[in-house]
Amino acid sequence: MRILIVEDEPKTAAFLTKGLGEHGFVADVVANGRDGLHAARTQTYDLAVLDVMLPGCDGWTILRELRAAGSQMPVLFLTAKDTVADRVNGLELGADDYLVKPFAFSELLARVRTILRRGVARQPETVRVADMEIDLLKHKVQRDGRRLDLSPKEFALLSLLMRRVGEVLSRTLIAEQVWDMNFNSDTNVVDVHIRRLRVKVDDPFPKKLIHTVRGAGYVLEERS
Repeated sequence: MRILIVEDEPKTAAFLTKGLGEHGFVADVVANGRDGLHAARTQTYDLAVLDVMLPGCDGWTILRELRAAGSQMPVLFLTAKDTVADRVNGLELGADDYLVKPFAFSELLARVRTILRRGVARQPETVRVADMEIDLLKHKVQRDGRRLDLSPKEFALLSLLMRRVGEVLSRTLIAEQVWDMNFNSDTNVVDVHIRRLRVKVDDPFPKKLIHTVRGAGYVLEERS
């Protein structure tokens, strides 16, 4: 997952980049507000970590302009501005969380993971791939006009695959996102649920949408 860090203090930026990188994230660092806004508008990120006091333009402005443009990218404020009014302002502008400096990296990591887990709340209400449509709020799935009856875990697995259509998802990532657990190579829970999902989603239809990528994981996409 890619994270945008907009932070003008070099030591803090380096600390965040190193820590997030050690936990499997790819972090891009921008040191001023205008460049941060440009990066957020022109590139795809799973999350932005914003300071408030920045050269160029402040973090409030970045978030305000992103939300005004329709961007629903999750945002975590990481700032020394620690008054209740500051926190309320950040959250009312559309931030997903607010963490005050100085901070413990373990807490920041936990908050990042929590935001990313609940990211579905910022996705469109419905997602369509080929002849299959999923309603993320009503927990309904249809394919070729036929209602599919899925268990809660099957629905969570399918929604993850559909929200990231065309992206190969590893078993580790799927286990973390759907079961909120670290993947154990001796556990075949992901493969079992993929097989069960295919029975309902793919087997009754001529065109298959869930594909295995040997040695890498699974991908949902329409193939000719």
